[in-house]
Amino acid sequence: MSKVIVIPQVHDINKALRTESNGHPAKVLWFTGLSGSGKSTVANAVEKVLFADNKHTYILDGDNVRSGLNKDLDFSAAGREENIRRIGEVANLMVDAGLIVLTAFVSPFKADRDKVRQTVGDENFVEIFVDCPLEVCEQRDVKGLYKKARAGEIPDFTGITSPFEAPTAPDVHLHTDQESLEESVTRVMNHLKDIGI
Repeated sequence: MSKVIVIPQVHDINKALRTESNGHPAKVLWFTGLSGSGKSTVANAVEKVLFADNKHTYILDGDNVRSGLNKDLDFSAAGREENIRRIGEVANLMVDAGLIVLTAFVSPFKADRDKVRQTVGDENFVEIFVDCPLEVCEQRDVKGLYKKARAGEIPDFTGITSPFEAPTAPDVHLHTDQESLEESVTRVMNHLKDIGI
């Protein structure tokens, strides 16, 4: 079997030109935390603020990606790793397109988050830890996932039967059990202003 040779194309319109046209740098805002911690809620609210300020944005959300691009993947360790790898690759394409990409995924393993950081470039990666105690996440449990995990219906569920490796030095550390949504958004936006967005 012959090996296929892949040679990436270089196009005239590049990231630098898109950044100049958009008037802001491209970034990946990587929201990580337990299911029910508020990742999607905060990411959605942050995007609304950015969009109102004429920033070019897009949200990649766990359930949405799992229903399309990654619908062929299961929730095994290998499937979850591949899920995050693919998301990192898509986020990287979106960064090249000049977008501010907001991602809301549990992404429980440091190694997987580090791979995404390497893929998109450390300078483009903003890690946002949406921290919330397990018991509060369980109380919220709008999808009923914790209840199913406790009943043994969902194996390897993060926080119950599978670990969550919390970021040790996130760029932004939110505490959604202690602060309002508005306060969380303000803290994210303050960090983005500090880095020129």
